[in-house]
Amino acid sequence: MPYLKLRTNVGIGREQSPQLLSELSQLLSGETGKPERYVMVELAAERDMIFAGSSDPLAYLECKSIGLTSTQAKALSASISKLLQGRLQLPPDRVYIEFDNCPAEYWGWNGSTFG
Repeated sequence: MPYLKLRTNVGIGREQSPQLLSELSQLLSGETGKPERYVMVELAAERDMIFAGSSDPLAYLECKSIGLTSTQAKALSASISKLLQGRLQLPPDRVYIEFDNCPAEYWGWNGSTFG
């Protein structure tokens, strides 16, 4: 049920993309305590984006999960920012992350919902 969507104006090569997706999936699973078999990660690179009046490297992420706590959101913000800085050379002050604690009854899977 955890979902992470990464949009960035940085180019990410085909050889780098699978590794980044895998690392983000493992990170999200670990930080939320949810099995990785429920984690979904999406990557949209080389997007036309601007932040603070500049098109310097940046990223916007959406992170949604059932039962996401503010403590988990804070830890995820630090972990994701560190990973993106290491892998894509994205400074943490050029990364926005939107967190959403989705009610279980509004998250569908396998023909039903979790609530």
